[in-house]
Amino acid sequence: MKLLRRKEGPSLDDRLTALLEAARLAEGRLPQELVAQAREVSERAGERRSLSVDHTVAALAGATGSGKSSLFNALAGRDLAAVGVTRPTTSTAQAALWDGEGAGALLTWLDVPHRHEVEAEGDLPGLVLLDLPDHDSIELTHRLEVDRLVELVDLLVWVVDPQKYADAALHERYLRPLSRHSEVMVVVLNQIDRLSATQAERCLADLRRLLEEDGLAGVPVLGASARTGKGLPELRGLLEERVSRHRSWAERLSADVSTAAARLSAAGDEAVSVGTPDGARLTRALSEAAGVPLVVDAVAKAHTHRAVAATGWPMTRWMRKFRPDPLRRLGIGSGARGEIVGRTSVPQPSAVQKARMETAIRDVGDAAARDLPEPWAAAVRHAARSHDDDLAGALDRVVATKSAGAARRPRWWAVIGGLQWMVFAATVLGAVWLSVLFVLTYLRLPDPPLPTVVEVPWPTVLLIGGAVAGVLIALLSRIAAWAGGRRRARKVAKALREGVGEVGGRLVLGPVSEELDRYRSFTEALGVARS
Repeated sequence: MKLLRRKEGPSLDDRLTALLEAARLAEGRLPQELVAQAREVSERAGERRSLSVDHTVAALAGATGSGKSSLFNALAGRDLAAVGVTRPTTSTAQAALWDGEGAGALLTWLDVPHRHEVEAEGDLPGLVLLDLPDHDSIELTHRLEVDRLVELVDLLVWVVDPQKYADAALHERYLRPLSRHSEVMVVVLNQIDRLSATQAERCLADLRRLLEEDGLAGVPVLGASARTGKGLPELRGLLEERVSRHRSWAERLSADVSTAAARLSAAGDEAVSVGTPDGARLTRALSEAAGVPLVVDAVAKAHTHRAVAATGWPMTRWMRKFRPDPLRRLGIGSGARGEIVGRTSVPQPSAVQKARMETAIRDVGDAAARDLPEPWAAAVRHAARSHDDDLAGALDRVVATKSAGAARRPRWWAVIGGLQWMVFAATVLGAVWLSVLFVLTYLRLPDPPLPTVVEVPWPTVLLIGGAVAGVLIALLSRIAAWAGGRRRARKVAKALREGVGEVGGRLVLGPVSEELDRYRSFTEALGVARS
């Protein structure tokens, strides 16, 4: 059946859904008892609204000797409950039904086995009146029965007497925790026939004062006497008005939702501004711990090292093989084609770098949790460190992945390398040619025709020119390699910072943001549930 909508704000259905969502979000963050209570309210509401909403369940609750059983009999018009004075006589709840057709499932859900049909009078048809055991009974089972039904009934009628209306047990255990249930509560000061008119007024005024202190200002307070019948017409009229509206069940559920939401709110909801954590410092600290500066420096040096080996003078470039490659020494691009092979050999972070990284992670959690209530602040701080064990491997993979491109060889290296071999070949040709001329001269054979370039023999041009050209090309190539290495190092540094930033975002900032979003959703759901 569709629930009644309040004049303003969300419907009861929406509030129940919001309360259940708030309980789900609070799981593991707030005390389990409060979360369980909120879920129980939602489940109980679903059960109650599936039963008869044409019946209003009102319960007479009170202490030993308050006369609630006598009042129960007076309202029913016949003796249904045993009446006692000095000791509890009601051990289990019993029900009086005014037109109880269709209320069977409701009473079964309430677990009230003793039921009495009462002739309908006035506008009471649909009323299910319960007489509860004494809430201060010496029998534990009696008290537990009261506690159980107080949470289930639609309307609570508290019956007190002039001697014990200020009893701390009643106010602290029941009335004060039910401060949000004023719309479904009535307080009856019974046995006023024992008081004078002045005394009765004084007691009623004091009772209203105590109820205000309990947060129940505005709750109807009636004076009555089950023995003389005084005040019974007023009480009957109030019950008729509540029964005729058929809304007490919804008002009770609404109050239950408000109470459960208020308890969750008190444990972990404050009006705070939740921001987004800044990851700049975290990225710097993670970069240092991942060895990014070392890798960037190695990229520049490795580029120059490999350029010299590829474009240097062929007679000397082989010496580069005896020098360690900076990137291969770090295990980066060590595959056949520069691909990633296992973990890198980047040194583990030093104690100082580890401390900086841990401090940066802790600062992210502290900054994000600064204005949050403690249960959620602790959850945010934990979220910041939830993936500590995965950080080292993730950072190493970023270094290996983002640095792999540094092993690529520019095309101009092959061109210059080929040019160097041509120049070297010219030098060798010049040397061989001169050697042949020397042998011919030594053997006193006739000299062959010798071409010249501006009177300089070609063999000499080839030998000296090739050597000079090779050295010059090697020097120019080294300068170009140095500039290219700086450029490639800057490119790799940018890629590494971005990669490290992504790791920090995924493993540190991401979990923190998720926890903050969870808190935002929790407060929004509570806001709807409290409406």
